[in-house]
Amino acid sequence: MTKTLLAAALFASLAAPAFASDTPAERTFTRDGETYVYTTQIKTDRVVITGRSHPDGGPFELVVRGDSVTGFSGGIPVSFFMKGVQAKLMPAKLAAR
Repeated sequence: MTKTLLAAALFASLAAPAFASDTPAERTFTRDGETYVYTTQIKTDRVVITGRSHPDGGPFELVVRGDSVTGFSGGIPVSFFMKGVQAKLMPAKLAAR
């Protein structure tokens, strides 16, 4: 169940790529009556997704490196693989001439 919800969070973050700014944009999505509010931060070698679920208010943090997703949700450790997920979360690089 937790993996399904976290995978949904990843898919929701894929729909709206983050652009560089001082404060990450807050995003939301709802699934099974729970609303998830989260931000994504792009680091050199990883993407960090941090947020809370409502109405419970349980925190979650996911770290995406390559195809690996690790972190916690409501204090419970999670770990799973999603093919190509980090590439989809990173902003597109423009070709230079």
